[in-house]
Amino acid sequence: MIDGRVFVTRHIHPDAVDLLLREFSSVDVWEEWTPPSPGQLRERAKGCVALITMVTERVDAALLDAVPTLKVVANVATGYDNFDLVTAAERGVLMSNTPQVLEETTADLAFALILAVPRRIVEASRDASAARWGPWDPLKWLGHDVHHQTLGIVGLGKIGRQVARRAKGFDMRILYTAKERHTEDEQELGVEYVQALPELLGEADFVSLHVPLTDRTQHLIDAKALQAMKPTAYLINTSRGEVVDQEALIEALKDGVIAGAGLDVMTPEPLPSDHPLYEFSNVVLTPHIGSATVATRRRMTTMAVENVIAACNGTPMSGRLGALS
Repeated sequence: MIDGRVFVTRHIHPDAVDLLLREFSSVDVWEEWTPPSPGQLRERAKGCVALITMVTERVDAALLDAVPTLKVVANVATGYDNFDLVTAAERGVLMSNTPQVLEETTADLAFALILAVPRRIVEASRDASAARWGPWDPLKWLGHDVHHQTLGIVGLGKIGRQVARRAKGFDMRILYTAKERHTEDEQELGVEYVQALPELLGEADFVSLHVPLTDRTQHLIDAKALQAMKPTAYLINTSRGEVVDQEALIEALKDGVIAGAGLDVMTPEPLPSDHPLYEFSNVVLTPHIGSATVATRRRMTTMAVENVIAACNGTPMSGRLGALS
């Protein structure tokens, strides 16, 4: 058994907790359904050798300075924009994420949004549930086709590739733009490389975002990018809220610059109850549920636990992050 304390910042799958209890001498799980504040996190983490965090927790110099006993932090996420990797490397603290376990599940959600927004599924469901419908009407709840349309994928990583696979089943033309060209994927998936983002935006009927949040991608989709899209096009975001300039998106929706949006990620999360995004019938919002299936969340939390066990035992971790990740 590892002689040390581990703090888990949210409730996680019971199987993962059981594994922690078998391996660590002390396990502390945050009891609230809302995340700890930075001050609460620093206080509860004192004396810990390991932390298991969510994307809601910022692991920065202030936290690392407050917890000099820390050996490892494992994020229950593929993303790690909440980590200061450079400072962690300077402190000798190992960091990890949970790659290659949520790609299919997140791609399912992205494609669900691709279907839901143009077919007005949420809007129609609300009307049906409220008994706001009568005899079948040939002009009621008319939406737009997904099949045989053009999908533009921004960032052809693991999730983007899985979205492309799903789009093939709908006979979509699939464009992509990325930091580098993926010729093997072009042959296997039939995707077409577009070097410049504005060109992709101008051709796509659906634009699906699959990039990590970095200095380069923050507000990648700004007012100028939205103006480059077709007025009949839809924006889909399952990456990070900050990839989209949300104020510019709101203005674009008000002015009819684009046809609608499907957003699983926003800024902030959760949105305030009076936020203007709630007012649009052509916007489908989901509360950051890209990886939210029982099987995937079990795999993610178990991998995070296995990472902290491996780090404390001096064995290799899955998903280890370096300062230049």
